[in-house]
Amino acid sequence: MLNFIGLSGVGLGLRTELLDDILEYPSNENIQFLEIAPENWMGMGGNREQVFERLIKKFPIVAHGLSLSLGGPAPLNKKFLADIRVFLEDYKVELYTEHLAYCADTSGYWYDLLPIPATLDTARYVADRIKTVQDILGKRIAIENASTYILPQGTTLPEWEFVAAISELADCALHIDINNVFVNSVNHNFDPQQYLRALDVKRVCYMHMAGHLEDIAPDTGDRLLIDTHGAPVCESVWSLYEFAVSRFGSVPTLLERDLNIPEFSELMPELKRIASIQAADKHITIDADKEKLFQPSILLETENRSRKISDDKKLGYR
Repeated sequence: MLNFIGLSGVGLGLRTELLDDILEYPSNENIQFLEIAPENWMGMGGNREQVFERLIKKFPIVAHGLSLSLGGPAPLNKKFLADIRVFLEDYKVELYTEHLAYCADTSGYWYDLLPIPATLDTARYVADRIKTVQDILGKRIAIENASTYILPQGTTLPEWEFVAAISELADCALHIDINNVFVNSVNHNFDPQQYLRALDVKRVCYMHMAGHLEDIAPDTGDRLLIDTHGAPVCESVWSLYEFAVSRFGSVPTLLERDLNIPEFSELMPELKRIASIQAADKHITIDADKEKLFQPSILLETENRSRKISDDKKLGYR
């Protein structure tokens, strides 16, 4: 497991609606850290800066970015990355994570996170961009798996192989959103535990827990899960989190609640449940020790399979 100094336990996403309660809440009682979107706090001044200064004195901060567009066609915004580095260094933020998605093209930024085709070529492209980001920031980042509702055109790899290959090529950490794994497993019909088994134990450094919306088609009964961060965590996601903790250990875990935000006190049971699952963790380091980093390499396995398919086509087998 990759450890980031000063980060452990259970965290909560910082929302304006919760700000007063969090400022008055005793640190380390049920909340050990906060997560922010740096885009919402960079370049602040006045009262907002004073509030932020109070927060960072009470809680370690995780920065979870929204706009790097790691999988996008537009060049990386290096001026923005330089500003991010200053922000992270000024406020001593150890962990910076971003979505494995894209949100901009050459025409500008959008207000959504879009999926990228899961192919080896795309994995190499995204990994090169992540390496550039890490060079500019002067630190390793973590990438978060995104929720998806359709498979992008051209996809050839299972999502878990794609994520694992990128993390190996870029030598970056993994931020696993447990709800997104479950949402995608229903939407695309795969085993969510298989997904988690495919990831390198030593790279997973951070997890998210959240709720989703279930939509059932009236004519077919087909289910579509939509990642909303607007509902309590469902029992299936809790069960998957227990499995994740048994595999990766008690890595720092954040509760996300961005819509339909309840009273602060109503979030306490979920925060305490995360803590109780972490406390009951029976994970032992022998799991990580036995699983040497990428052996057998998911990247080499995938490349060999792709090469065989290509050779078979040339020989007329397919």
